[in-house]
Amino acid sequence: MPQFNPAPRKRHWWLVAALAAVQLTAMAEPIRLGLNYPSTGRYKEQGIAQAQGAMLAVDEINAKGGVLGRPLELVTANTASDPVKAVANVNNMADQGVAMLFGGASSDVAIAAGKEAARHNLIYFGTLTYANETTGSEGHRYMFREPYSAWMAAKAIASWMNERLANKKIYYVTADYSWGNSTEASLRHFTHTEDTSKHGVTKTPFPKPRQTDLEQGINQAVKANADVLVLVQFGEDLATALHMVQSRGLNQKMTIIAPSLTLDIARSAGAVSMEGVIGAIPWSWNVPFEFNYDKGKQFVEAYEGRYGNYPSSSAASAYSIVYQFSSAVERAGGTDSNKLIQALENYSYTGLKDTQTWRAFDHQNVQTVYVVRGRERSKVMADKHKENFFEILSSLPGDQAAPSLEEWKEQRQAAGKPLTLQ
Repeated sequence: MPQFNPAPRKRHWWLVAALAAVQLTAMAEPIRLGLNYPSTGRYKEQGIAQAQGAMLAVDEINAKGGVLGRPLELVTANTASDPVKAVANVNNMADQGVAMLFGGASSDVAIAAGKEAARHNLIYFGTLTYANETTGSEGHRYMFREPYSAWMAAKAIASWMNERLANKKIYYVTADYSWGNSTEASLRHFTHTEDTSKHGVTKTPFPKPRQTDLEQGINQAVKANADVLVLVQFGEDLATALHMVQSRGLNQKMTIIAPSLTLDIARSAGAVSMEGVIGAIPWSWNVPFEFNYDKGKQFVEAYEGRYGNYPSSSAASAYSIVYQFSSAVERAGGTDSNKLIQALENYSYTGLKDTQTWRAFDHQNVQTVYVVRGRERSKVMADKHKENFFEILSSLPGDQAAPSLEEWKEQRQAAGKPLTLQ
């Protein structure tokens, strides 16, 4: 007669229970998240990275049983970096019952979409919106920005520039829209280069500057005998400008500053054009490995295993937002926007790097900013994915980088806006 062995029965019991939990979660009403991102146009690479990061987070959370027993469901729409289209997407996704919205890749898009989300009493998380206005003069109760602001990036870069490039002649080639202008203004402020007669500027049209527009700006910098060329451009526009600079050998004659960099931009520009370029990033795939952040390492490895390359800061931002929203839902006990806002404000957490905080008075995510330089081509190419683009030069803690309450109030007052979020 065979002996009774309780172990298989016990394992079978728990397997049945786990499967039952998954089935119950699958049967529950989903919590829908609306991702408003560019899958076409000049910023499509940054947009696609957001979608990939968001999908990874949704799948991970659902595999663990969802949020409050409900699965997450990602609803997506293409903005094509067009504010009008982005607003229409918000309305469509609100009609589909999303509990929140997120997205970006253009500050004009994020600002317009965030305002429309507020009309529906829905939170909007900015994933890639660096203009100061996002959480400054145009900020409101329903807008939360996950990445840094132009102010924060500029302050970090200026701390490096002021030590090494003091009294140098600087020339700016600036995309003429919210992010470009606020980045230039912030960098001028922190580097004390407000005098445009000495430190000139060429404004390029946005969106879709022509190649001749970028060439004209670069030519003016050469004509002005500038020591430093600041390319306040983004996405494919920045990649194009960096190609022009490299092909003319200007990177051997000037220091090249690209205030906000991403892995997607570096891929587009290529290792040769990126070499020696100075910029800022809110996060890079090598940050958690250099500073030993376990959750960041796990994210990089999971993303790499799924997509076959490293995640950019855009992907990391969207991934983090899904987790932060889910955590807020659990703390709030549901998806009511007012309760979610309360759960988020002044909440600190450790995610893919060191401690970050959703600041209450402006809803800016206060976090460390990294100053980086493009590595030599040989070092980039030695990496298994040929994507080890960024050497980390320095970092600035979030509480030093972000504008103070007094500075924020000055921005609001200058814009004629209330001194508290409405």
